[in-house]
Amino acid sequence: MDYLKTVVPSQLLAERGSNLVVINPGSANVRIGLAQQDAPISVPHCIARRTSQVPKKNVQDQLLNSQVTTAQHMERERAYDIIASLLKIRFLDEEVTNSQYPQKMGRVDSLPPQSNNKKETVIPWTDVFEKRTSSSSAEGSSLSSGESLVQKEGNVNEEEDPDSTGPKYKEYICGEEALRISPIQPYCLRRPIRRGHLNISLHYPMQQVIEDMHAIWDWILVEKLHIPHSERHMYSAILVVPETFDNREIKELLSIVLRDLCFSTAVVHQEGLAAVFGNGLSTACVVNIGAQVTSVICIEDGVALPTTQITLRYGGEDISRCLLWTQRHHQTWPPIRTDALTKPIDLLMLNRLKESHCQIREGEVEAVAVVHSYEDSVPPGSHKTRLTALNVPPMGLFYPMLLVPDVYPPPPRTWFSDNEDMLEETWDFPRRSDMSDGYYPGTSGFFPMWENYPIFQAKPKKQDSIGLADAITKSILSTGRIDLQRKLFCSMQLIGGVALTEGLISAVEERVLHAIPSHEAIDTVEVLQSRTNPASVSWKGGAILGILDFTRDAWIHREDWIRNGIHIGSGRKYKDSYFLQAQTMCYLNN
Repeated sequence: MDYLKTVVPSQLLAERGSNLVVINPGSANVRIGLAQQDAPISVPHCIARRTSQVPKKNVQDQLLNSQVTTAQHMERERAYDIIASLLKIRFLDEEVTNSQYPQKMGRVDSLPPQSNNKKETVIPWTDVFEKRTSSSSAEGSSLSSGESLVQKEGNVNEEEDPDSTGPKYKEYICGEEALRISPIQPYCLRRPIRRGHLNISLHYPMQQVIEDMHAIWDWILVEKLHIPHSERHMYSAILVVPETFDNREIKELLSIVLRDLCFSTAVVHQEGLAAVFGNGLSTACVVNIGAQVTSVICIEDGVALPTTQITLRYGGEDISRCLLWTQRHHQTWPPIRTDALTKPIDLLMLNRLKESHCQIREGEVEAVAVVHSYEDSVPPGSHKTRLTALNVPPMGLFYPMLLVPDVYPPPPRTWFSDNEDMLEETWDFPRRSDMSDGYYPGTSGFFPMWENYPIFQAKPKKQDSIGLADAITKSILSTGRIDLQRKLFCSMQLIGGVALTEGLISAVEERVLHAIPSHEAIDTVEVLQSRTNPASVSWKGGAILGILDFTRDAWIHREDWIRNGIHIGSGRKYKDSYFLQAQTMCYLNN
């Protein structure tokens, strides 16, 4: 303990972080890196597997309800007009000709090679063929342009001759390259996590979800961190999981880490709590605005308060889709087939446009940008246009009906029949007498023993459709203590990629202040500036927690997990790590 008070944090990270791998999975991205590193590697959390299915599906997911109902459309337009009035910009029903700028657009045949804005350059198609070392196959290994792929592409069901010298398809492709695969290629994209939960459905079974997540993480460990399988036993893993995850899902992640990836030990920390420690705090209201889910939770003296947790089913990708909707209504989008739901590369383009141009401030916010078209069997096209109302989409965080957050149907909850709230006490129910210890054999491997647990109905997590300011206010006021409420309202912390949006901090402060009921004795609110990148602060906090937890009481050993899993009431529970020991707090406060 005395050592922790005197040691320099960077020295501690270097000493103890060389064999700790921190994994922070999210719906859209997974962040993985060694604890001693300054920042993680962020990789789109997806995998594209080669398929011979006819007709081919580009995306394997739950059925998408892409049709917006008339009621939703009317509410969306009403939300837009409310925002337009607040921001002092033109309404939806105003004629385009009233704009001070003529709405011109056109295809740009070639972009300047020295383009200053990297995010506006055309996104190339992924090379889907295995690289050949022989000179005879050099042509096949250099197919990186859309035109070359179109010329070389044949029937999607055609099988290559293993003895042929022609190009051979990769069996699977991970990360951003999976998002950039041409629709004419024989691949199907899968996303293991969606809307803050494992993406399990009749169309995407649990075993496939687990296999895909294992493949993505293993690929990152080998290709990005250069940790081969033979050395994996020398490393420990720190899982930083979102508040949205149920215990059943966390158990599956632990199995991937310990059983499949072969780490020696592992520990689980909560994302909101890790974010607080990542910024060197002990008490804060953490607002995590992710790609598909926004969550709010309050932390007091290093302990998460379960009753304050609120989950909102919208995030950065919904803002990107709203950006497209806004431009089409103002007739500024080129006449191209852009579909953010079924064409991953279109969503990738929209995300980049959102990050480059969207902000929150009064007045007309317009910009000249280059948007791209990705059509079947055609090389990518570039179109220069003037985008307008760029301050409207991020305001959907406060008026969620603008985002139409229920385009995706909610996940089926039958799979989570044995779930528990990860912040509550463990269910204390007996194990079945006919259930053996450890794993039992299945058709394709061994499955954890909790598959045989009896079914108990657990309390569902709170998922509200309210705006962000109302959610923050509701979360903080639910603590019920005026002293803590005042402290939390002045200690709000915005994390996640959307937290980087220009003008968001002042917008949150202004709207939270107005959302506090007049009878509450609170007149000051403040969003604390993040000391590190808001997108990776939870990962950084997980690294700090893993290093400071030197007693390792909450760590789970691989042998124990494979042999017995976690026995209910055994005294070793993965959520013990939420309640940090006094010396950890002492270190942070000195």
